[in-house]
Amino acid sequence: MPTPARRVAGSLTVALAVALTGALACAAPAQSRVDGWRELWNGRDLGGWAVHSGTANYFVEDAGSDAAAIVGETVAGSPNSFLCTTTSYGDFELLLEFKVDSALNSGVQLRSEIGADDRVRGYQSEIDMDPKRDRWWSAGLYDEARRGWLDPGGEEKGAAGAAFSAQGRELSRPDDWNELRVIAHGPELTTWLNGELRAQLHDAMTPCGVIALQVHGVGDDPAKVGAQVRFRKLRLRELLPPVPINTLTNAERAAGWRLLFDGTTPAGWRSARGPAFPERGWAIANGLLQVARSSSGESAGGGDLITIERFATFEIELDFRLSSGANSGIKYFVQPDLRPIGADGKPAAVGSAIGCEFQLLDDARHPDAKLGRDGNRTLASLYDLIAAPADKPARAIGEWNTARIVSGATRVEHWLNGVKLVEYERGSPDFRARVAASKYHAIAGFGEWPDGHLLLQDHGDAVAFRNVKVRQLER
Repeated sequence: MPTPARRVAGSLTVALAVALTGALACAAPAQSRVDGWRELWNGRDLGGWAVHSGTANYFVEDAGSDAAAIVGETVAGSPNSFLCTTTSYGDFELLLEFKVDSALNSGVQLRSEIGADDRVRGYQSEIDMDPKRDRWWSAGLYDEARRGWLDPGGEEKGAAGAAFSAQGRELSRPDDWNELRVIAHGPELTTWLNGELRAQLHDAMTPCGVIALQVHGVGDDPAKVGAQVRFRKLRLRELLPPVPINTLTNAERAAGWRLLFDGTTPAGWRSARGPAFPERGWAIANGLLQVARSSSGESAGGGDLITIERFATFEIELDFRLSSGANSGIKYFVQPDLRPIGADGKPAAVGSAIGCEFQLLDDARHPDAKLGRDGNRTLASLYDLIAAPADKPARAIGEWNTARIVSGATRVEHWLNGVKLVEYERGSPDFRARVAASKYHAIAGFGEWPDGHLLLQDHGDAVAFRNVKVRQLER
């Protein structure tokens, strides 16, 4: 084991005599910066933290320096140990870095409870980087001392676990520092490892609790006694409680907005292939309209979803959340009776319904971002026609983004997270020249139809939608 350059002994190597029952009352973080971030740990000592459940050794390395870290060290015969905050947190974003010996399993507790028996129970973001075990589930979500694995769920040898492990193997940095990011917002828990989306969970079991740093029990295994895990750069910012989804304010109603998705039923939507809602591929759960991941490709799984109603001049706004590597789209002026086309513009047996498209894409990971011309197949672009700027205000994959499309008689705008990115005139010489150079060149009058359906695309990737609303505009 490396010898600490400068070590501050921990006075908290045993559990507190007085155990807490349940989660502490959530309190707003103090001394936050203007952007809301605060240091969760002072970088000097273990003040504001307490050990529960076990007797692992916790101490500070390189105290007061930029390299300061909390070190957790295993001891013989101890059960799982947790260095817990003495404050509880509900809605927050957490950033930290960790480095773990390969022989040691660890984790970060979130919204966890400390029982009268001193046992810590609750959500845990896993730390799992043992090449010998070859599982690689770091940043997965586990329910410590309650329900077990939540994401990935099921048995370790299942398909979901194997895929999760394969991604983790690529992302993990054994014997080096790794970055963990967590957002806990209402019933949603989301994790990222080294900048990549890992786990997402919708669960309301524990809305508030402590944050804790785990040292896993190792029994009396001499090969694991003395193993260490390090944590540094712990930062947190409190988030406002989430507002109700799929609702309208009085001001929105007065401005003419109405919901296109009520959060519980498929009312107002049908398959682009027929009059009914798709029997597979799409689901409504937890207030979200979701298309499932499939291996079928573009519109070959559940198929595209379109509004029953047609629109001419309108404004639509919705929230969308992409999975890693996802491709999807929001189409308008959709003509479902037209035959789909392939990438070469030729008629295809299977494909998405024809219409203008606000592209939804993981630009960093999906190959479509490098196709087309000058980036015109990237997020928020008018697909295959007009590129959105590269510096668009896109949020990380796994976070919610807001798309807005404004279509007057001929002028159309694409907005992302409150910023206008694309503007064009349907039927203008420039628009027609772009169509002629696109995959839509053989479709007569493309994009100049007087009205059409709105569409949410099934491209074989997992995407979620919520807060889908529309209002008619004057012609």
